[in-house]
This record gives sequence, C-alpha cells and structure tokens, in this order.
Amino acid sequence: MTVPAAPMTVVEDQNAPPPAGPPPRVLDLGLRLAGAIVVVLAGVLTGVLELLLATVRVGGYLVGVSALLAIGANIVLSWFAYEAVGRRWAVALPAVPWFALMAVAAVRTDEGDLLLAGDNWVGLAMIVAGAMTFAVMGFRQILAPPPTLGG
Repeated sequence: MTVPAAPMTVVEDQNAPPPAGPPPRVLDLGLRLAGAIVVVLAGVLTGVLELLLATVRVGGYLVGVSALLAIGANIVLSWFAYEAVGRRWAVALPAVPWFALMAVAAVRTDEGDLLLAGDNWVGLAMIVAGAMTFAVMGFRQILAPPPTLGG
C-alpha cells in the first residue's frame, strides 16, 4: 500500500550561494592578461628608474646602486611574471621592454644627448647585471620540472 505524497511548496534556501559570475576560464584568462600588462609596465618602470640612478654620485664618485637594483628588480619581475601569467615564457614579458629601453638609452640622439655613456662603469655594469639576471631566471624556468597535476 502506498501513501500519496502531500503537496508541498518549495522554499529556496536563504543561505544558498549567489549564482556564479563569468565562467572560471574567462576570469582566469582576464587575470593572466592583467598580470602580463602589469609585468610589462613594471619592466619599463624599473628600466627607467635604473637609468636615472646610473649617474648617482656620492662624494663625487659613481656608486653602483642601479646595478644592484637591476639584479633585485629583475629577479622579482621574472618571478612575478611566471606567477601572474602561469607560463614559463612569461619571463620575456619584463625582459623585452627592459632590453629595448637599454638599447635606446645607449644610442646618441641628433642633438648629441646620451643616457648611458661608454665611460660610465655603472651603466655598463647595470646592463650586464640586468641581462645576466634575466638570462639566469629564464634558464631556470627552462630547467624547472613540469608542474604536477593534483599535487
């Protein structure tokens, strides 16, 4: 013998989560794109700051603060690029504008202006240190084992 079910009204749960927004893939792609833009802009910003600090003198002598900044900033930029974009090639995002800025700074304008002179040891050290830092960070990404899925 079966008993017929009594009609019931359905009440929505007041504690239910709100409906989901955009699909996770779209949100993830948007965040990665925003991270890539931030990394490129940060590469330009640190390059300009390093160029400005390449001529800093203390007591009439050049100090190598921009070379140290190039090493530290390029390590952080390379790490952040990988974390923000999630791809190993992302180390190129801050490196390309940084290299382009250094190349432009080493070329004399029509008026004779030059940002990085050949007799400025700090500028040369900054370019070598920054380039080597990006190279080492990129090489580390190439040699890193592939990420494991699930843990």
